[in-house]
Amino acid sequence: MRIKKVGVVGAGTMGGAIAALSASAGVPVVLLDIPGKEDLLEYVKKGLDRQLKSKPASFMDKSRASLIEIGTTEQLEKLKDCDWIVEVIVEKVEPKRELFARLEAAVPKAIISSNTSGIPMKTLLEGRSEGFKKRFLGTHFFAPVRYLHLLELIPTPDTDPAVLETMRAFGERILGKGTVLCKDAPGFIANRLGVFGMNQAMRLMMEEGLSIDEVDALTGPLVGRPKSATFRTGDISGLDVLKLVSTELAHTTGEDFAMPDWVENLIAQNNLGDKTGAGYYKKVGKDILTYDYKTAEYKPQEKLRTPEIGAIKVLPLKERLAKVGELPGKYGSFARKLFLITSHYTLERAQEIAYDIVSVDRALEWGFAWEQGPFKNMDAVGLENLKRGFAEMGLSEPELLKKADGSFYKDGKYLGFDGQYHAIPKEEGVIRLSSVKSEGKTLSESKEYALLDLGDGVALFENRAKMGTLGEGPVAGLHKALDWVEANGYNGLVLSHEDPRTYSAGANLALVLMAAQEGAWDDMELATRRFQQTSVRLRRSPFPVVSAPFGLTLGGGAEFSLHSAAVQAHAELYMGLVETGVGLLPGGGGTKEMLFRFSKELEAYGPEANVFEGVKRAFQMIMLAQTSTSALEARNMGFLRPQDGISMNRDRLIADAKRKVLFLAPDYVPQPPMRIRALGAEGIGNLRYALWQFQEAKQASEHDALVGSHVAYVLCGGDGPAREVSEQDILDLEREGFLKLLGTKKTQERIAHTLKIGKPLRN
Repeated sequence: MRIKKVGVVGAGTMGGAIAALSASAGVPVVLLDIPGKEDLLEYVKKGLDRQLKSKPASFMDKSRASLIEIGTTEQLEKLKDCDWIVEVIVEKVEPKRELFARLEAAVPKAIISSNTSGIPMKTLLEGRSEGFKKRFLGTHFFAPVRYLHLLELIPTPDTDPAVLETMRAFGERILGKGTVLCKDAPGFIANRLGVFGMNQAMRLMMEEGLSIDEVDALTGPLVGRPKSATFRTGDISGLDVLKLVSTELAHTTGEDFAMPDWVENLIAQNNLGDKTGAGYYKKVGKDILTYDYKTAEYKPQEKLRTPEIGAIKVLPLKERLAKVGELPGKYGSFARKLFLITSHYTLERAQEIAYDIVSVDRALEWGFAWEQGPFKNMDAVGLENLKRGFAEMGLSEPELLKKADGSFYKDGKYLGFDGQYHAIPKEEGVIRLSSVKSEGKTLSESKEYALLDLGDGVALFENRAKMGTLGEGPVAGLHKALDWVEANGYNGLVLSHEDPRTYSAGANLALVLMAAQEGAWDDMELATRRFQQTSVRLRRSPFPVVSAPFGLTLGGGAEFSLHSAAVQAHAELYMGLVETGVGLLPGGGGTKEMLFRFSKELEAYGPEANVFEGVKRAFQMIMLAQTSTSALEARNMGFLRPQDGISMNRDRLIADAKRKVLFLAPDYVPQPPMRIRALGAEGIGNLRYALWQFQEAKQASEHDALVGSHVAYVLCGGDGPAREVSEQDILDLEREGFLKLLGTKKTQERIAHTLKIGKPLRN
């Protein structure tokens, strides 16, 4: 079975986002919603428009919206060619059942699924035929759909195994999700545990007399959770959605999921979170206000800063988890009680909702963006500490805890519900660097880098510097890695690592600024030349070097990717040459590369092509510090070539990059040096005139114009007549321009300001 076309019924926040993700992946979509009154397509149009305007963006490339065909729920015949149809309508049983009855008659062969947040599948299937039940399952996505990794799959006893496997493969390979198999229990895994935790946090907040700001400070990065913590997550999800899920969970489980009265009042006032502009938080201009549940008023947000918290937040997560419960006063009491209550609930409910504890951990890691799941957290705190805490709170010792032999995970195995330890399921098509290291496949390493053996004659260079910065250590390590791969006859090299957010923030600006302020210009000239030589060496190596970037890929990180034999990028790629923001120009070959790349594209149009168009395109990209918002956009911008690959699933990125090395290796020949026609003085004049216009319109400062003038000089091959130039000619000009700008007071002020504040300075 293969899914070639997707149907989405319900164009609301979730349905529209699922359609946007599917279209972003290149899959045609049919999106339906209820008919409007004057315009039958009113609601589906609004739903699609909402996705096109959403922040964060639902589409990876807005042009992919053309893959979405719209219609109404009175036009189910539009779904006839769809291979998978997902229901994303109102969270009520009867409307869903009515829709499934109609779909059973209209679409007799497609896989049908529900995106319900917690209604059991068996409830929705009442009245359906055996044939329908075989092709039905739950497919529960998490918001925001594009960014949260989790896809919960909920088969029923009747679901055809081939249907389940088709959805698993489609979810992982095409949509880029981490799939977790759940039991058909209320709330499934992530919502059952996550909503319970949010509910308990609210109750304990009121018991301990804390504020919303204090709770979010105690339940965010401090304990390995995202910055959205508890209440910000609620605003993102929507308070009305949380109420629906809580109400349904209370109804189906018989447990107390009631939300406090003050939350009900917020909902009644239509303060539902981000979608209405106010919820637990409210943005007024540039200020963030926080709801005070005691006074029912919004007040200025307050940051929680104490010496004790400051001391533990720099510790590794394992130590933070233990120490946050030891904080003095109400903060420690809140954190300790919340951890014990939620851990106890997880232990008691795990077997009811999941097939193993690995699924529980992955569901919370992927669905709620926890750094590590609840069972890993319990191991970190220590099971004996857990037992003592339960006893102190008058909680029973769960049976699963009694079965554990010191920890839930040990020696690459996990504790099964049967009390035995089982090997952690191998992830197909995934390479985890932690596993590579544990298997003794580290070829060489230092504090700043490592060279790992991925197998099949492919090595990986891992940059260990903070935020993947490229200082002297990582650059020297990369040359050693290139030497090793060549000397040992390996097939090729992958450049990547496993930081969840940042591939590379570029050159180490702190070291650059220090050298400039000390007047170490000979050292800076050598370092810049070395950086350029590294880029060129990646391009000229006798074996393929494949960069596998993801997330933030800026400055030097982008330059090394641009010079690799090939790129295998994660779909979430925020790539840019952003040096002008700190008063510099790309000095590691980036200016040269964009000039040659865009100029070579124009050669296909023959001698009549306007060479200036390529120069202008590179100039605009560099001066505006344009950064892609996805890999698809990076391809449109020219950072990625048509032959460069895109991995939708971050977990598969390194394995995909390894595969690309092996594909290129057998007959690999590096790209030869290139030459192009440079425009010289005429091109410089045109670009400097444009800079003057921007300066006159107060859209650029005097220093902006100076930076732009240097960029123009490099892109046009220097002064003088139009002539043919080599890559090395442009590299020499690039290095000269970089060092001249670094020597200016205003550029040094910009670098210092960015290092201190994290934002650019326009001086």
